Amino acid sequence: MAGGIGVGLCLGFIALLVVGTYSAAAGIAGGAGGRLVGLAPGAVPSKYQALVQKWGNLCPAVTPALLAAQLYSESGWDPDIVSPADARGIAQFIPGTWATHGIDGDGDGDRDIWDPNDAIPSAASYDCELARYVGKVPGDPTANMLAAYNAGAGAVKKYGGVPPYPETQGYVKKIITLARSFERPVGRVAPSQQAAGAIYFAQKQLGKPYLWGGEGGVEDGGRFDCSGLTQAAYETVGIRLPRVANDQYNAGSHPSRDELLPGDLVFFSDDPTNSRAIRHVGLYVGGGYMINAPYTGAVIRFDKIDTPDYFGATRVTRDGAEALPVRQKPAPTTPNTGAGNAP
Repeated sequence: MAGGIGVGLCLGFIALLVVGTYSAAAGIAGGAGGRLVGLAPGAVPSKYQALVQKWGNLCPAVTPALLAAQLYSESGWDPDIVSPADARGIAQFIPGTWATHGIDGDGDGDRDIWDPNDAIPSAASYDCELARYVGKVPGDPTANMLAAYNAGAGAVKKYGGVPPYPETQGYVKKIITLARSFERPVGRVAPSQQAAGAIYFAQKQLGKPYLWGGEGGVEDGGRFDCSGLTQAAYETVGIRLPRVANDQYNAGSHPSRDELLPGDLVFFSDDPTNSRAIRHVGLYVGGGYMINAPYTGAVIRFDKIDTPDYFGATRVTRDGAEALPVRQKPAPTTPNTGAGNAP
């Protein structure tokens, strides 16, 4: 065991923390659920943050966090991505749609579908066009705008709100939920109801050797890497997280360091301005410690979270995890030999 916690104290330590999870949750539940505003630090890559902040305030139906959620869902902030349907760039415009709705966001005299300085403003402008077009439709303006984005403004007008299409209803819920992972919380973040179960699973893995790419299966000898462990822990309580750490960051809202509760995911990065650069994740258990699958040659253990590369935390929710885009699992290519460097 690491961090000065003896083997004989581990189970008692965890038992107290699990009980503390529910005690702390009961103590703050009345103060949770405040309105969320602004962008969470580092949630939007720094090179796009000013654009998202500016253009996310273009009209009342759009917020910076909502615009960020759309861009992340569409492209994962990749400005060079092309979809099978030929949607291009960071905002994933089809060329025909771009021809009509693309704008010269940076004022340099051209409209470049590949340039985020044009594509991000164009995404916000297109959202606001749709919002104006369905502006007299009853219901929530943001939900109606997102429904128009997915199903067409005509369908929103026809049904007097979000159409009864499962795909469209799912899209609206997904983006509104995902936006919370880009918002800076005001007040305390609601406590997790699944944290104790996730911790219970993770503590049973203490002492197992780390395995780069490990997901705990028979083929892995029951071993894990960092994000494989957190994914498996939350899967035992019915929450399916993405496979890699930087995508797990968007599975819920972000409590501050002094508001952490057992069960929160804690993240580490060499770039504090960019959540896409996150390279490591652990499961917080209280008292400044996490259950950690650290690196090749080490075992799953308790480690302190207060290190120079601490990035932030996420309080996982089922809705937050379900709202995340499904991305192809990257194959591990290099053994992890540096402290904390893991999928």
